Amino acid sequence: MENVLNTDVVCQIGLVVNDIIETGKNYSKFFGVELPPILDSGEDRIVKGEVFGERSDASCKLMFFDLANIQLELIQPDDKPSIWRNLLDEKGEGLHHIAFQVKDVDKKIKKLEEEGMNVVQTGNYADASGKFVYIDARDKLKTIIELLTSF
Repeated sequence: MENVLNTDVVCQIGLVVNDIIETGKNYSKFFGVELPPILDSGEDRIVKGEVFGERSDASCKLMFFDLANIQLELIQPDDKPSIWRNLLDEKGEGLHHIAFQVKDVDKKIKKLEEEGMNVVQTGNYADASGKFVYIDARDKLKTIIELLTSF
C-alpha cells in the first residue's frame, strides 16, 4: 500500500479556539511551561491567502507550544471567511488539523485530490519561508490535514 504523503510523522496538531490567551494559559499550566508569545498570521501581502480558491485576507492569532515530539498550535481566527472560522463556527473549539512537513507539495495535493480530498485554504508563512495548505479530509480521515513545506 502506498503512503500518500511519504511520511507518517505528524509534526503539529492545530486547535481552533475562541480565546487564545485563556486557552494558552491553560496549556501552559498543563505542560508546566512558559506561555509562548501570541503571533499574528502575517501581513496579507506576504501570506497571500486563499480560501476555497478565492483570495482572502483572513487572519488569526497563533500560539505555538513546541513539545518534545510535536508542536501544538492554537489558532484564534478573525471573523473573515476562512477554514479556521468555518470550523470554529460549525463545530466549536477543538481539533482543527493534523500537519505533516512535506516536499513536492503540488504532487501531494494532486494525490490527495485523486483520493477525494481537496484544498480548502492556502497561504505563505508570515516570514515567507514556506507555505501551508489545508486539505479537507473530513469525509475519509475525519479531520483537516495541513501540508507544510519550506522554501
